[in-house]
Amino acid sequence: METMTDRAKLYRRFRTLLIANRGEIACRVIHSARAMGLRTVAVYSEADRDAMHVAMADEAVLLGPARARDSYLNIERVIDAAKKTGAEAIHPGYGFLSENAEFAQACLDAGLVFVGPTAAMMTAMGSKSGSKALMEKADVPLVPGYHGEAQDEATLANAADKIGFPVLVKASAGGGGRGMRVVNSAGDLAAAIVSAKREAKAAFGDDRMLIEKFVQNPRHIEVQIIGDSHGNLLSLWERECTLQRRHQKVIEEAPSPTLDATQREAVCAAARKAAAAVNYVGAGTIEFVSDGKEVFFIEMNTRLQVEHPVTELITGVDLVEWQLRVAFGEQLPLKQDEIRLNGHAIEARVYAENPHKNFMPSVGRIKTWRTPDAVDGLRIDAGYRGGDAVSPYYDAMLAKVIAWAPTRQAAIERLNRGLEETDVRGIVTNIPFLSALITHPKVRANTIDTGFIERELKTLTELSGVAGDLELCAAVAAIVSAEQKSSRRDSPWQTFGWMPVGRRQRAFSFRPGQGAEHRVMLHYGSAPMTLSIGKSEFVFATSPVDDGSFDLTIEGMKSRVAAVIEGHELYLRTRNGRFDLHWVDPFGGETEEQVGEDKIVAPLPGTVVALLAEEGATLEKGAAILTLEVMKMEQTLRAPFAGVLKKIKCKVGDIVGEGVELAEIEPAAS
Repeated sequence: METMTDRAKLYRRFRTLLIANRGEIACRVIHSARAMGLRTVAVYSEADRDAMHVAMADEAVLLGPARARDSYLNIERVIDAAKKTGAEAIHPGYGFLSENAEFAQACLDAGLVFVGPTAAMMTAMGSKSGSKALMEKADVPLVPGYHGEAQDEATLANAADKIGFPVLVKASAGGGGRGMRVVNSAGDLAAAIVSAKREAKAAFGDDRMLIEKFVQNPRHIEVQIIGDSHGNLLSLWERECTLQRRHQKVIEEAPSPTLDATQREAVCAAARKAAAAVNYVGAGTIEFVSDGKEVFFIEMNTRLQVEHPVTELITGVDLVEWQLRVAFGEQLPLKQDEIRLNGHAIEARVYAENPHKNFMPSVGRIKTWRTPDAVDGLRIDAGYRGGDAVSPYYDAMLAKVIAWAPTRQAAIERLNRGLEETDVRGIVTNIPFLSALITHPKVRANTIDTGFIERELKTLTELSGVAGDLELCAAVAAIVSAEQKSSRRDSPWQTFGWMPVGRRQRAFSFRPGQGAEHRVMLHYGSAPMTLSIGKSEFVFATSPVDDGSFDLTIEGMKSRVAAVIEGHELYLRTRNGRFDLHWVDPFGGETEEQVGEDKIVAPLPGTVVALLAEEGATLEKGAAILTLEVMKMEQTLRAPFAGVLKKIKCKVGDIVGEGVELAEIEPAAS
């Protein structure tokens, strides 16, 4: 292993930084680098030509085709981009090549500063199996498990039997929940290992597995650490990331509301001990799992984490700035006893996904992007803007909404307000789900574990309440206002209601989701304007607001309303919450081509990675037919009814577009 003197030689001052990533983390790094006076270089794939991080950087280089393995994961092309642009250093962000020891070494060999740990540290701590072995020697408490080199099916099965079910099958090189499966019985183990290996290979290029005891009612605690090349190593308090779905963090907060002061100091000391085992340099995270009584080391992430902003908000430290200063060869600006803990911060990850369809990723073009101002304890870290395309090739995270306040409850309220004021349209997002999650009584009370979301999924994904009179009035006002804006400036409609003679009326019909239609009648032509809904009639008026919303006054009561109209789809935000309404075409042009129910089609563009049934097989309803890889996650397509698999129209490795027919099922005879 290198000496501290050898390591110091790896870090030096530079002026030009290449960011080997995309999305919000690339934008985040560019922000801090620019504030430090550095010139920034972005890299991008063909799918990201017009991406936000490309526009932000001083210079940008095309790496290659859309697929990550041909662009963002291509080490040779990234190094070549640095050489072409005169970049002296590379920041890897998180994901992609951020924990790839081969990449860190390639940077060194090319004479570039790698903003992160050395390849040797990464090898020692970046591998879940390797780090567990190291922690065992350092007396850091571990979850019982297998982290050996042998990867044959018999060895893994024997290890699982010895540990005792349920077990967690986990990618050794993984992160973000990819390549991870909970297995409750021996009969399910083989299929889980095959699936986890396949997903890990696709995401990380490494399909090695480890197996560990699945801790019941677990809580996820992690400690942010950072070290410099002069031997200084600090912990910046802990975060709690217990709210997860499919082992993917959804909400993160700091400090942990679960630990008391004594436990906090103990876990931070254990984290420093773990990092010190390799004389760690750079930012990293030591992750622990707790059963409520004990805390066990599970892994180290040798990179910046998605959730680093909550640590920044409670400490006042810019972690990216500190990463860059460490890469300059500087000492850390503060000592351990100078790291202060101030207030509480909580973060929500905004994804392009549909919670009502098993969180299926959503792709398309963003037509509306509205976020609140980053004031009063709110922070928005985004990688997209209005007009940007969300492709199926990468992770589905769009942005992070983060809130700070003096107390946890105040931070939750502030975060919820931030989510309520975040409007993203054109694609489906998980924003309403996030609001429902953070305001759930058990989340507020911190009576949760990592299985909470799965248990409460039905409640958390219920459609919003039935649209009432306020929402129906707001829908009419939004449509008429939009029509006014699109008409000629000197149009008599600008007076909203001007007609040659007499009073007129206009009918509107709206349908919330799959619910019944609601009919609303607008009466205009002379003041005041009124709306009739059923047997009720309301006097109403509207006035625009600078941020694109409007004030709606009904019977003397004024409410602020946000509205987005996309064709015949309306999105409304009122004091009662969020509402989606379909404006029923008054001329009856509501036809939509439907794929027959006997067809299995690709819900999104993706790659066929497994065929799970054979032609001619008799299938029960819900039986697995094939698996697609979409946005780096596997999606299994299942039989919608009992029947016979008549035809498979794809093969493993096929890249298919949205709506492409993949299989055909013949319904069972009734």
